[in-house]
Amino acid sequence: MLLRVLGSAAGGGSPQWNCGCSVCAAVRSRAGLARTQSSVAVSADRRRWFLINASPDARTQIEAFPGLHPHEDRTTPLEAVLLTDAELDHTLGLLLLREARALRLYATPTVPKILGAGGSGILSTLERYCPVEWRAVIPGAGLALADGLSCRAFDVPTIKRARFGAGVDHGRVVGYRLTDERSGATLVYLPGVQSLTPALRVEVEGCACLLIDGTCWRDDELVRLGLADRTSREMGHLPIDGPDGSLAQLSSLCVGRTIFVHMNNTNPILLEDAPERRIVEESGMEVAMDGLEVQV
Repeated sequence: MLLRVLGSAAGGGSPQWNCGCSVCAAVRSRAGLARTQSSVAVSADRRRWFLINASPDARTQIEAFPGLHPHEDRTTPLEAVLLTDAELDHTLGLLLLREARALRLYATPTVPKILGAGGSGILSTLERYCPVEWRAVIPGAGLALADGLSCRAFDVPTIKRARFGAGVDHGRVVGYRLTDERSGATLVYLPGVQSLTPALRVEVEGCACLLIDGTCWRDDELVRLGLADRTSREMGHLPIDGPDGSLAQLSSLCVGRTIFVHMNNTNPILLEDAPERRIVEESGMEVAMDGLEVQV
């Protein structure tokens, strides 16, 4: 199984267009790598690919990855898109795929309700351009994606605000555990997590590779910079640093390889020479970049 990181930053990318923080300034001056918004592609045979989330940078990401380039007859290696939630950062790219002959989408039943399938919203707009086939993802149930590749979604508890629609909680955010059926190797994609609950630890334990939420370094990162009035946790993201941050908690788990993804533009680990990056790497963990490939 091969996973390609198409985009490794959180919403807005790095640098973010309207941000002049020290990290964005450094990236603009080429002291750091620019990154597009969070998405990955997974394949068991390098011929059929599954996107997990479709970011607003989907077109750029597809063009940057030859594995997703179309054939002469406009057929493509893209089999389907799996969604972890209904956030715009993870779904706006669906509209950029509207030229497809058809789109197959996997998500919990909650996601199309939030996005407005068959009514008003992103999905109703998409459905006017191409046929959309929805396949329900039930957390805890196995799902065969292709020969040699299966996955299982799992619920990720969150207090993150549901921006589209009220009163919808179950299945709002999920992670995916993907399995190479031939080797038995597994990887977990978890770009948004507020707390590593006992149930989530079970889902992560024993995987060959974990790609996990690295949105903020500090819990009060955005508050300190005057860019928000809520902490990282209050926005649905476990910070990396601190005695109960992800860096400390993940060190006790049995995981082959841990890679932080979905970094906010303010996170200093985006800069290769930052002390925070050094702390991550000395802990045996990694920071994703666009184009990173992981084979398990």
